[in-house]
Amino acid sequence: MNKSNHLNESVIFPKGEKITNNYFIGTAWLEMLVSTDSTFNCPIGNVTFEPGARNNWHKHAGGQILLVTGGKGYYQEEGKPVQVLHEGDVVKILPDVKHWHGATPDSWFTHIAISTNVQMGGNEWLEPVTDDEYNNLK
Repeated sequence: MNKSNHLNESVIFPKGEKITNNYFIGTAWLEMLVSTDSTFNCPIGNVTFEPGARNNWHKHAGGQILLVTGGKGYYQEEGKPVQVLHEGDVVKILPDVKHWHGATPDSWFTHIAISTNVQMGGNEWLEPVTDDEYNNLK
């Protein structure tokens, strides 16, 4: 099975629009499932990463929950070893914890990103995860 077929078979929600900001390395897409201006006060987005794509280090003032829906990815908190993520994994990220997430070099990766406690503030984007950091994960 090639990577594009794997992606099509593992995506539950629409892939959305290509992310064009400077907070990602590689190509990723975002489909907001619950908008940031919703009365529910709980933005939820479907994020799809191509192999090797990842976001910058960042923090969420109110925390975040990731629900992995397909592929294989990485999650890492500052000062801790990387975690390999698979479909069905749930990651609970406490408020103000510096972290990043993205696809492994050989797999697409999709997750639902839930912003929690958004009344505490938004996210803070930090420095990129360098190629050296990414390529030397243990």
